[in-house]
Amino acid sequence: MPTLSIRLDGAAPLLVRLERPRTTLGRRPYNDIVVDSLAVSGEHAVFVLHPDGVELIDLHSTNGTYVNGHAINSVRLGPEDLIEIGRCQMRLGCEDLAAVAPKPGSEAAAVVAAPAPAQRARLRVLSGPAAGKEMALEKPTTTLGKPGLAVAAITRLPDSSFALTWVDGAPAVLNGHTLGQRQAKALTHHDRLCIAGIEMEFLLD
Repeated sequence: MPTLSIRLDGAAPLLVRLERPRTTLGRRPYNDIVVDSLAVSGEHAVFVLHPDGVELIDLHSTNGTYVNGHAINSVRLGPEDLIEIGRCQMRLGCEDLAAVAPKPGSEAAAVVAAPAPAQRARLRVLSGPAAGKEMALEKPTTTLGKPGLAVAAITRLPDSSFALTWVDGAPAVLNGHTLGQRQAKALTHHDRLCIAGIEMEFLLD
C-alpha cells in the first residue's frame, strides 16, 4: 500500500497511508492531511490513487505544489520524487515498520504541525462587544478578523516568537503602523493590534 512520508521543519517524519481514492491535503481541518501552516492553502493538493500508481494534483493553491523543484499542476509520482508544499517535504513509498498514522475515517488522517514552544501568548480585546475578553494563542497559526472585511494571522515561529501577518481585506495595523500585505512583523509584549476595527493587545505570559 502506498504511504506518504511527511517531514516538517526537520522533525521526525510522519507516515500516512494513502488508502482512499482521493486523499486531500490542506490547512483546513476537514482535509485528510492537515498541515497547520500559513504557506499551505485551505485546500492545497490531492493525492489520487490509480491502478498503476499515485497522481498528485495541485488545487490552484496560492503558493504552489513543487515536485523535484518544479511547480506542477498534476504529475504521476515515483519513489524518488521530492514533493514540497510550504515547509513540508514529502516522499512516496511503501508501508514499512515505522509508525503509521491512523486510517482515514470521519476525522483527518493526520495533522502536521511544528512542536509547541514553551513560551505562551494571548490576546486581550480592547474594543467592541468582546472588550475585556482574552484568547490564548495555542495554535501554530491563529486567524483573526472577518473574511471579506479584514483577515490577519498570528503565527508561532520555531524560535518561540510570534509574528503578525496581514492576509486579506483591510490592512492590519500594528502599534499605529499599517502592515504591507503578506508582510510578517514580529510581536512583542503589549503590542497593540487593530484588525477589522477591533483593538487588541498582544501579551506574553
